[in-house]
Amino acid sequence: MTTAVLREMRWWDIEPVLELEKALFPEDAWSRGMFWSDLAHARGPEATRRYFVAEQEDEEGAAGGGRRIIGYAGLAAAGDVADVQTIAVAREHWGTGLGAVLLTELLRSATAFECAEVMLECRVDNVRAQKLYERFGFEPIGFRRGYYQPGNVDALVMRLRDPAASVPARDSGAQDIDVQQNDVQGTESNG
Repeated sequence: MTTAVLREMRWWDIEPVLELEKALFPEDAWSRGMFWSDLAHARGPEATRRYFVAEQEDEEGAAGGGRRIIGYAGLAAAGDVADVQTIAVAREHWGTGLGAVLLTELLRSATAFECAEVMLECRVDNVRAQKLYERFGFEPIGFRRGYYQPGNVDALVMRLRDPAASVPARDSGAQDIDVQQNDVQGTESNG
């Protein structure tokens, strides 16, 4: 079993997150500036974003403190609608339940922002992610043609009504991941 620590994403996480982003989404990876821009709106009393990283102890003793980022996720809120901006899990952790843990934290954030619904876009060819979203109650509502560039891949638009009702109990969602529950830090809106 893997032990993961879930915590707020901070500016010093951008470089390792970019490495994972480029490995997972080589054609349409987010830029450094996109992460910086969203993180700029993730703290303080006017915060409209929440970003999390999942870390694990690095068995190979990597430089940088012995932990490595194995997943990340972000959400933006505007009025009573939240939008899942990104969610990613390192390939070697696919199928462990880490994606569900990250999505659960995003839905908790949407609830804290008092959002009535959550929207997201998902590549039409990413059936694995679509199944995760459907398990949480997301429903397909349309397409965005050519949304993912430069590959010109369509996006499936999905919506979840009432995110508070879709959040599972704290101890469910992870099959092979033991998430340290008290390590989601600094996520208060005034933080």
